[in-house]
Amino acid sequence: MFTFPQRAQAFSPGSNDLRVPTSWPSHRLKTLVRNVVEPDTDTGSRTYLALEQVPSWSAIPRWAISIADGNRFTPDDVLFGKLRPYLAKVVKADRSGVCVGEFWVLRSIGDLTPPFTAVLLRSKPMIDLITSTTYGAKMPRASWGVVGCLRVPVPPQDEQRAIVKYLNHAHARINATITKKRKLIALLEEQKQALINQAVTRGLDPNVEMKDSGVPWLGEIPSHWEVLRVKTLFEDVDHRSEDGGEELLSVSHITGVTPRSEKNVTMFKAETNVGHKVCRPGDLVFNTMWVWMGALGVSHHDGIVSPAYNVYRPVRADVDADYYSSLFRTPSYVGAFASLSTGITKSRLRFYPDDLAAMPTILPPMNEQKAIVSHINTRTASIQRAITYTQREIDLLTEFRTRLTSDVVTGQVDVRSVASTLPDLPDSDLSDLDESMEEPEEVDVDADIADDE
Repeated sequence: MFTFPQRAQAFSPGSNDLRVPTSWPSHRLKTLVRNVVEPDTDTGSRTYLALEQVPSWSAIPRWAISIADGNRFTPDDVLFGKLRPYLAKVVKADRSGVCVGEFWVLRSIGDLTPPFTAVLLRSKPMIDLITSTTYGAKMPRASWGVVGCLRVPVPPQDEQRAIVKYLNHAHARINATITKKRKLIALLEEQKQALINQAVTRGLDPNVEMKDSGVPWLGEIPSHWEVLRVKTLFEDVDHRSEDGGEELLSVSHITGVTPRSEKNVTMFKAETNVGHKVCRPGDLVFNTMWVWMGALGVSHHDGIVSPAYNVYRPVRADVDADYYSSLFRTPSYVGAFASLSTGITKSRLRFYPDDLAAMPTILPPMNEQKAIVSHINTRTASIQRAITYTQREIDLLTEFRTRLTSDVVTGQVDVRSVASTLPDLPDSDLSDLDESMEEPEEVDVDADIADDE
């Protein structure tokens, strides 16, 4: 039976201020693993891994097949993302392949087993420690010359294996619960979106006469609604902050437009807010890089946003920005935004004002716009409460998983006796969260970072 262990009694500050058992020695990381650089220039297809294929804090990457050049890795190598290491992109390879140069390929040469190396480097104490050594304000990177000199705890190998075995079981149980809750959230979000989509594109009168909108991806709309270009309803405004003293607002695909102070943002912020774009209540704000994910919303605050974003202001009195915020976040519009966004990869896709201005949209009478907004707020309130409650449960489980991992890999809890009673898990049970239910990372990129990405 799986149980949670008791906290260990004998431990000391150890190396780099990590509290570890007094019996554990510590060694410089570079004496335990070698940072392997083996360029692979073969022209054929092979397993390939880029940073965006590794979810933050996840042990399971999304392997791809590519002909791109990169650094060669082999089974049991540990790949550590050195760019923005606070994202904790750490993977133990179970196959050979090629990865981008932003990964270190760490190969065991000492007493650290590869599975333990991966869980140790992915633990919060080590991620925090490595992040504290980074250089570069816009896109911080870790230096192997610095990180390789950090001292890390080295438990006996039998204890390393016990730690990995215990965490495999613990993570499997916690992740299974999180996956179930994320499936519930997905169902609630689907229910919520169906209600919104019906209201903003069909109105509230089920008996209203319909007509073809003339827009293939929009379909039929009430016959008395107008179809016109977005440029007749909104204008792109570009007013800049002179001193950067206004409240900084965040724009994401999850929460829309909210004060940055209310969010736990891990991105490095811009060095100054001078020159940021000014927005006011009633403005629509688009996160230019992530519109294809629905990263937009209406501002209810006076403030500033990244200069990489676009601020759109209604030019007519019969335009309710809250209505259009809901309309533009429907699957039909998000799909249209994605098809018009340009860039080499998803992380470089951008959606420009001229494209929005030329897009067709609909204009219900003002009283209907307001009624639709009120209807959405009322009908989705209980659904949103359920989503918020379930997400809080997920957050608590995630915090528990992070703390448990930290305590176990640093020996603050002794899991040897518990691990000895646990069976080996088959590979099918060692997977991380169900990929289809993986929680999307909230995107909100400052201007200077956006330009570099």
